This record gives sequence, structure tokens and C-alpha cells, in this order.
Amino acid sequence: MARVVVTGGAGFVGSHVCDRLLSRGDEVVCVDNFSTGMRKNTAAHDTNPSYELIESDVSRELPVSGSVDAVMHLASPASPPDYLRMPLESLDVGSLGTRLALDLALAHGARFVLASTSEVYGDPLVHPQRESYWGNVNPVGPRAVYDEAKRFAETLTMTYHRLHGLSAGIARIFNTYGPRLRPGDGRVVSNFLVQAMENRPLTVYGDGSQTRSFCFVDDEARGLVSLLDSDLVGPVNIGNPDEFTVLELAKIIVELTGAESEIVFEDLPVDDPTRRCPDIARARELLGWEPRVNLREGLALTHTWYLEERARGGA
Repeated sequence: MARVVVTGGAGFVGSHVCDRLLSRGDEVVCVDNFSTGMRKNTAAHDTNPSYELIESDVSRELPVSGSVDAVMHLASPASPPDYLRMPLESLDVGSLGTRLALDLALAHGARFVLASTSEVYGDPLVHPQRESYWGNVNPVGPRAVYDEAKRFAETLTMTYHRLHGLSAGIARIFNTYGPRLRPGDGRVVSNFLVQAMENRPLTVYGDGSQTRSFCFVDDEARGLVSLLDSDLVGPVNIGNPDEFTVLELAKIIVELTGAESEIVFEDLPVDDPTRRCPDIARARELLGWEPRVNLREGLALTHTWYLEERARGGA
């Protein structure tokens, strides 16, 4: 049994990580300010003596008492509408929040895991993206508040490792979807599902030829916990290497939901990546991890959850 602090633990991915840790017998301290996380995501654990919830902005304070065996830093807005709405907060959590999380881990000699992102690769000129690729990021574009915050968080993490010998792992997360992805999140899967469920047109930006690689959230959480359990230091891609165009995704969702929606096209957002696909050889070799859930299966599970949420009045 370990006592694990999960910042952003009430968020989409963070709550699934909390579930996985608790299910195997760990104690979890969930820290969240609910700027994008939701209390209901971890409400099932409220009476669990192995679970503690602390409401706090980790960019300002990380008030955790008692023993700490590991810190998983997942706190951050992650969808474009959220980080564009909260640009300074996104920069703060990647810098000040990461520093506080690292300091907590260092004080306890704890393992540290940073949830970084495929956005550190920007609009990549190398395909698929390997961890050795330094990226092609616009540091002054609107998306930079997220991209550069995560790149800086990676630098901080590696600096603590080099200066203090801190055991630290960095996960570069690729597009994740699944239950608890907020219907109004603004990411492409949630956008398309909600539009299809309401028989509204599906909005595709650009011509839809840009690609993404979608990882089901259970696979993502399993990969993050695998990294936690390892002694791997450097960055590792945790994503699904199956690549789909956005237009292909739209057509699959229309078919899956039985919607009568048409597909409409709008201008591509600034700095939107044209291709995104992880090389996961490192995760396979060093963590023994690879995704298990294919896109159609995962979308069906997500659609079912959206229907259930709607029936409960939550979507």
C-alpha cells in the first residue's frame, strides 16, 4: 500500500487514476480546485477511509499532511476552450504548481510523475512522434499558454531529478476520451458526440484531413500508473498509435450514434496540428504497456456513458 497524492484528481483523467489506485489498495489524496474537475467524478470514494479530498489551487498551496509515497501531478486545464479561457492559470499550474508538487515529492523522498502532453511536439515535423523529438511549437501563439506550460513543467521535473536525484517520470499524454469527458469540454470527441446525439451538424475544422490518435481513458490511466510503478525517468508517450483523420472520426460517430447529422466545415484554429501520432515503442519496451481498447469500442462506451448522464440530468 502506498499513499499517493494526485493533483487534479477530480478531473477527467485524474479521477480514473484515483479509481485505479484505490482499487488496488493504495491510499489517495486528491487535490483539486474544481476549475475543470468535478466533485461527482470521485464522489463514490467519499466514504472510503483510504481516500482524502483537499480543495486547493496547487499553484498557490499544496496543503498535504502525513506521509507521501508518490505525487502524480495531473492538475491543469487540458482542452483548448479551458486553457484559452484561463491562460494565466494554465501557465501558473505548469510552473508554480509543478514546483510545489515537486517540492512535496522531494520533502518525502517520493516518486514523482508529471502528466505532460503531446502538445509539447506542437505541429510536428517528425511522424510518428518519438520522445527524442524536440517539437515544433509556436511560443507566442494562443495555444502556447498550454504547450509552453507543459514544456516548462518537463524542464522543472528533469532539473529536480538532476539536482536532487528525485525519482521522476514524465508521461506525454495523447488525445484521451471516455466516460467523464465533460460534454461541454470542447475537445473533438465530446463535440462530435453531443452534436450527433442532438442531430446537429458535426463541425469539422479545416478539411478534416488533420489526424489524431485517440486513447481510451482506462488505457491512459493504466499507462500512468505503470509509469508510477516503474523507475523510468525520461519522457514516455502514453497514447494510442492508431491514427485517424478528424473526418473519419466524425463519420464513425455519426454511424455509431445513428444520427442524421450532416458534416459542416469551418476554418482551422490557429496552430492546430496537422498530424499527431505517438511512437510507443518506449512504453511497450520499458513499461510493458500498450492500449487495449480500439476506437470504435471506446466510442461506444463513451456514447453509452453520455446517454446515461443525460438520463440522470447531467449532460
